[in-house]
Amino acid sequence: MPLSEHEQRLLEQMERALQAEDPKFASSLRGADPRTHHRRRVLKASVGFLAGIALLLTGVIVDGLLLVSVLGFLVMLASAFFALSSLRQIPGPGDLTVPGSATASGPAPRARRAKQRSGSGSFMGRLEERWNKRRDEGGR
Repeated sequence: MPLSEHEQRLLEQMERALQAEDPKFASSLRGADPRTHHRRRVLKASVGFLAGIALLLTGVIVDGLLLVSVLGFLVMLASAFFALSSLRQIPGPGDLTVPGSATASGPAPRARRAKQRSGSGSFMGRLEERWNKRRDEGGR
């Protein structure tokens, strides 16, 4: 349920009062952008991937270090998986909401997910659309 105009003004006044009274505490409550966290994870995974390449090449260049090559490959594989999973979790610009707020932009999360799934054009999305059409037509 969205806040009324009066409630929004009161909330803004409280935020300004808190900012004026204790700016350090107010900035700690504000929090960081969640996209920054995921980008940092991708950067760490990239460094890990480069380290895996270095291990792989070291094992290939120096004779008798096959285990180092295998270890380098595994580090590269794990880093790539870590980076891809982090990239998938980065929220879009419209998906960001203030933690603890009652209002969210756009439709409810469940409706948003259903729209993303059915509108994606994927195989499962098309099957879900067909199922919903059959169910709607059969109930009439």
